[in-house]
Amino acid sequence: MATGATPATKLLDQAKVAHLVHRYQHDPRSDSFGTEAVDALAGDLGIEAAQVFKTLIVELSDGRLAVAVLPVPDKLSLKAAAAALGVAKAVMADPAKAQRSSGYVTGGISPLGQRRTLATVIDASALTWERVFCSAGRRGLEIGLAPADLIRLTDAVTAPITAG
Repeated sequence: MATGATPATKLLDQAKVAHLVHRYQHDPRSDSFGTEAVDALAGDLGIEAAQVFKTLIVELSDGRLAVAVLPVPDKLSLKAAAAALGVAKAVMADPAKAQRSSGYVTGGISPLGQRRTLATVIDASALTWERVFCSAGRRGLEIGLAPADLIRLTDAVTAPITAG
């Protein structure tokens, strides 16, 4: 196991899933963690912004928390996410609740290796890429992996969940 492993990278190693871990220098003054990741990955690896996915925690109308994973440049359609997860409504979860549930800090929440397993929906656009990137569980640390592996390891459903 590499030094500085996170629950997300440990899960990938244990599952023997091919992945790329990419580190970049996180600027503590940055308030847009997704944009910072996109800029770093585009500059270092030459990938497109739509390949970099953010992880958002939502609270469903039935009281459960859930995970929505979508491209950084896009906005989440709470209505579409709720429908994909089989409930009437969803709202953004309180950041403190999201951190407690996931075990990660905001800006570093990974869809993988969360403290509690939550229902997960991944935007269908992930399926158009050979590799997508998401947080590895720490600001300044991203994981690149096949979308099918991300879907399988999070037991996610896929649906269009971006606001048009």
